Amino acid sequence: MRFPISLWGSKLPSWSLGIKESSRAGKWVEVLSHYREMQRYGVEPSDASVFPPILKACLNLSSRCGKSMHASLIKRGYESFASVGNSIVDFYLKCGDLESALGAFHCLQNRDSVSWNIIIYGHFDQGVEEEGLRWFIKARVAGFEPNTSTLVLVIQACRSIGAYNEGLAVHGYVIRSGLCAVDSVQNSMLNVYMDIDLGSARKLFDEMSDKDVISWSLMIKGYLQSEEAEIGLKLFHEMVSEDGIQPDGVTAASVIKACGRLKDIHMGKLVHGVVIKRGHDSDLFLGNSLIDMYSKCKDVDSAYQVYREMSRKNNVSWNSILSGFVLNEKYSEALLLFNLMGEEGVEVDEVTLVNFLQICKYFVLPSQCKSVHCLIIRREYESNDLVVNSLIDAYVKCNLVDLTWKLFNNLKGRDVVSWSTMIAGLAYCGKPEDAVRVFCEMSRTQEKPTFITIINLLEACSLSAELRRSKWAHGVAIRRDMAADVAVATAIVDMYAKCGTIDTSRKVFDQMPQKNVVSWSAMVAAYGMNGLPREALALIPEMKLQGVKPNSVTTLSALSACSHGGLIEEGLAFLKSMIHECGIVPGLEHYSCVIDMLARAGKLDIAMELVNQIPDSLKVGASAWGALLSACISYGNSELGAGALSHVLELEPMKSAGYLLGSSMYAAEGLWNNATRMRRLVKERGVRVPAGYSLVHVGNKACRFVAGGSNPGAQETNVMVERLHSCIGINERIRHIVLEREILKCNRKAKNSRVSDVRYVGGAKLLGDVVKDANSKTEKVEAVVKAREWKLRAMHWKSVMILNWHFDCIGQ
Repeated sequence: MRFPISLWGSKLPSWSLGIKESSRAGKWVEVLSHYREMQRYGVEPSDASVFPPILKACLNLSSRCGKSMHASLIKRGYESFASVGNSIVDFYLKCGDLESALGAFHCLQNRDSVSWNIIIYGHFDQGVEEEGLRWFIKARVAGFEPNTSTLVLVIQACRSIGAYNEGLAVHGYVIRSGLCAVDSVQNSMLNVYMDIDLGSARKLFDEMSDKDVISWSLMIKGYLQSEEAEIGLKLFHEMVSEDGIQPDGVTAASVIKACGRLKDIHMGKLVHGVVIKRGHDSDLFLGNSLIDMYSKCKDVDSAYQVYREMSRKNNVSWNSILSGFVLNEKYSEALLLFNLMGEEGVEVDEVTLVNFLQICKYFVLPSQCKSVHCLIIRREYESNDLVVNSLIDAYVKCNLVDLTWKLFNNLKGRDVVSWSTMIAGLAYCGKPEDAVRVFCEMSRTQEKPTFITIINLLEACSLSAELRRSKWAHGVAIRRDMAADVAVATAIVDMYAKCGTIDTSRKVFDQMPQKNVVSWSAMVAAYGMNGLPREALALIPEMKLQGVKPNSVTTLSALSACSHGGLIEEGLAFLKSMIHECGIVPGLEHYSCVIDMLARAGKLDIAMELVNQIPDSLKVGASAWGALLSACISYGNSELGAGALSHVLELEPMKSAGYLLGSSMYAAEGLWNNATRMRRLVKERGVRVPAGYSLVHVGNKACRFVAGGSNPGAQETNVMVERLHSCIGINERIRHIVLEREILKCNRKAKNSRVSDVRYVGGAKLLGDVVKDANSKTEKVEAVVKAREWKLRAMHWKSVMILNWHFDCIGQ
């Protein structure tokens, strides 16, 4: 039974009000409850504004109910109302029914700005930006004037689909309509120009009268992501210092990341200060970014301080500081941190394992590498290329070559990094032939070598020192169009230098289209290793003329050349000029090289004095003590040598050089028990002693002769050596060697084993007598042979200098 509307007229306002209030409160069930109560009593709403909240409730509860409501509204003629028609279109769009929404839109008789906004918004929301832009153009033709929200959406859509011409057209409309001063519109257009042209974006940015934090952040981010990150950092400095705008966390994180990439620690500390001032120092993401930045800027102490002060840490925090220690070669600290991670129960992931493998590689821990391999299998990390390639690298650096081959051969999908790692690893293990074979195998696959692969190949060829193979590798680089790359060309220069063909090395160097400081340093080192120290020093002024400033590596290469060439005064003068003219701060390597240079020349007292003067911040390394020890053996200073030996063994207990030098020193002194003890320590501590070898070039092939090993053609070689000995009468000259040793033994005892030039006079006099008594030409030749033989066998550099003087005496 239906009651007349007049009987319920007083209830109608309360039902309508209840529907609207419930809708505002989000009580959608109550909205439909009120509407159903109206229907039950047969009350027809007199106000069409009650239907949009009902459709909204249907949207949140039941799309089927909304469709029924749509049918009811059509029957009752309410769809002609603009507000109701717009709500129906909005309902279908938000239900994802674009076809029904378009049908409802086409039925609208009175379309207003809301109608156009809804249909445009709906298309963008459904991810069909191109259709949305087409509807925007239709709306403009129909006289639609978009508001700022619609313009922002349209501009974002243009950027999203790369419709930059349409975006520029919208910018023109923005200018004509006078909406340029609206921050949201300006920032949206700035984003579009970032994708088109950074210069145009900067012009728009400079024209903005009122820049907010979003404007600054967009412009800074644009520079940081381009090749002009330095300008981005300057802009950030201007933002916080001049305009006083405080950056948000996202901008700060982007700037911190850029500081790490550019190694700009000064700006990084400035951002860190801003982060603390803003109270963001407890932000986990920013804290992790700061650890990474300080680590890349080589300030691992500050990185660790940030890590310690973090109120909460996650896996990224632990991995960031672990990576920082490894990156800065603080392997002992990294190992302690890794152990602490286990104690704290921190979950180990792929990044952790990659860093730990770097630690294993440094300390040569083969058993730990195997343990990591087991963990990788259990965690099913075999599909992670970074982890597997790091494991290959660690295995080969721990001399587990067989395991490396097995792992490499079982790889299902070898990428270019896997191939490059294998080539580099085999070269590191002294297996250049295998490295070249791996490259040839790679060439037969579809994998294309990168610049790193070619550099690894060149390194392998430089180790074999086989000229023909080196030329082949050079040809590979040319055919791959990589020979002009500065890094590859530098590796070629180094390769030819190690093959002994310094002229070819210089030719490649001169033909390089671009040279950097590494290239110049490599050429300086090339001259040094080929016994041409003066040519090495002559490159420095040439380098400066080309506008390249020598760095610490260049200085070290030149000093090394002077050391091996005996140019003491020139070397010291060069170092002094580098300090004063180029601002080079001598590091431990430079001190070690100067110590070696002085020690080789017999100036042991001065070398020791320099050791004592090294700054406390630079701990004297094993290389310096080793150079001093080697010179002490040559010059018979066992007292100083014993002190140097203790330092070498303390600093490098797992390297064989110290033990072998110590054994030689004690043997020269006749202290056979001590010499035997050194050899025994090598075996007890499991120190690996690499076999000494010589390379003899026969034609284009380098033949290797390994001490104590089975050399190719050894029997024939020995026969030929015996014949040569017979021809030059070497057996008759053994007495000269014995006499030499006796002289040196007597001189070592003189003056409490102090270094003195006087002790060489006896040996020089004996050789002088041999030359003096040589009357005939034949006897002079024999005297030259004797002198040359002594020179080759002499243990002391001073003796060599005296021998050189006597060579001059007999016209050589």
